[in-house]
Amino acid sequence: MIEILSDPSVWLALFTLTALEIVLGIDNIIFISILSSRLPKTKQKSARQIGLMLAMFTRILLLFSLSLIMKLTAPVFTILNHSISGRDIILILGGLFLIAKSTTEIHHKLEGESELGEESAKRVSFTKTIIQIMILDIVFSLDSVITAVGMTDQLGVMITAVVLSVGFMLLSSGSISDFVDRHPTIKILALSFLILIGVALLGEGLELHIPKGYIYFAMCFSVMVEFLNMKLRSQPEKKH
Repeated sequence: MIEILSDPSVWLALFTLTALEIVLGIDNIIFISILSSRLPKTKQKSARQIGLMLAMFTRILLLFSLSLIMKLTAPVFTILNHSISGRDIILILGGLFLIAKSTTEIHHKLEGESELGEESAKRVSFTKTIIQIMILDIVFSLDSVITAVGMTDQLGVMITAVVLSVGFMLLSSGSISDFVDRHPTIKILALSFLILIGVALLGEGLELHIPKGYIYFAMCFSVMVEFLNMKLRSQPEKKH
């Protein structure tokens, strides 16, 4: 144990993996925040915390079942000369769920859901919200765990990185949720990102690999443009 802790490569792997887990978890935080925002105010914080804790336990359980994850890569059946594995099925179903749920949320937003206020929130089931969060946690956790396995072979480092990243997300989830609620255009942009991620997951499951760098670049560029728009809207109108 002492030899492992004194190895600089272990600390480097831990730092890098924690940073990657946080980056990979941002979309998870956003979706949890959006789902919980439809609950009454008194239950939103609990839903976010439970959702993130479930995400942590899901990832740790998957890390302890690495052999099962490796078996998921074995072909289950073939469609149009494409072999579909268990992992592909999870990614396809997760992508479809993400696309459908994000599209529905955008529809509710465009239909003026905010005018319904707390009465709309009271009709949203807390249990149903947590179940939806759990489904997304499994999909996002699979991607996170596969990344962790590719970064290091030390199980302790992987689990520590997951715990640290979830701890960071627990601390920042409230701020992110409040920010998204205060800026409706950011909420629509975030939901659009989730549709993009859903399409990427669907493509990944069908062996149509989309480089993640392209996706992250598009997302970062869109966020920068939106922040410029927010700054422009916040300025008082200039007199001509």
